[in-house]
Amino acid sequence: MDPEHASVHGRKRSQRPQRTHREVADELRARIRSGTLQPGQRMPTQARLAEEFGVERGTVRQALRVLQSERLLTNVSKGAPATVASDAERALTGPAAPPMPTTAVLAHRIATAFAAEHVEIDAVCLTAVSLTLAIGEPLRQIHAGRLKPAKVDVRVLLPSREINLAFPVPVEGRDDGGDPVRERWLAQRNAQGQVLRHNLLALRATHGIDVRVSFRALPFTPPVKLYLLNGEEALFAYYTLARREALIDHESLEMYDAQGVRSLLFAFGRDAGPRDTAFVEQSRRWFDALWETISSELVLTG
Repeated sequence: MDPEHASVHGRKRSQRPQRTHREVADELRARIRSGTLQPGQRMPTQARLAEEFGVERGTVRQALRVLQSERLLTNVSKGAPATVASDAERALTGPAAPPMPTTAVLAHRIATAFAAEHVEIDAVCLTAVSLTLAIGEPLRQIHAGRLKPAKVDVRVLLPSREINLAFPVPVEGRDDGGDPVRERWLAQRNAQGQVLRHNLLALRATHGIDVRVSFRALPFTPPVKLYLLNGEEALFAYYTLARREALIDHESLEMYDAQGVRSLLFAFGRDAGPRDTAFVEQSRRWFDALWETISSELVLTG
């Protein structure tokens, strides 16, 4: 699902905490990917971008340099505005594309996978948030008549509710026996899984597509997330933990958590050389082994 983007010309300075250069780069990258910013188009000036995002010009320059290093922009300097690279789409999606945040690339890769006659998606993750958001893009294309797979098989491995999670967890633990951090994770795991299943199974009634969606529970907290697309591509990311504060049930709690939607996805394609081919094949074997051995039935309820 593509994030909503305001016009690069009409947005007022935000009152929220100032964004980092990586957050600015993420939003501009998403605009390039969605076509809001076209190849060959000149970017707004650094001054206008600084005003729009509510940041200093130095933050904008850092963001533009990140995108230039990814071959998405050219002519980045203090003088003239940068230009969207003519081959920006290839830089975003080609085999040599650099790793990018999950939100910037997953929807596009899954939509590409849905062009197949038989779509097969396997996922290992902490929750199904990123996958549920990303599935929105191919669903829109199916409803618009641009995609029509005959069959869709989705398998998802998620942590069991029976285990002690490695993360997210409160920094100080809980002496009273309750754990609102865990309860919030469990509610999110169940809700996102239910939404994912409902949205995909609805394709049976609306478009006559043969759809199967299955979930199984892992007896451990996965330190990484993995998406396997049609047995041809593997998208891999680390869950990197950080200490942060969140308001849960009107209580401010410090926790160790990972922002999965911003994790950098590393793409491996079966046709991108022997190392990539081996990674895709071994990832599929690893997933199948987990699915068929130590995982258990997962019921998406309380």
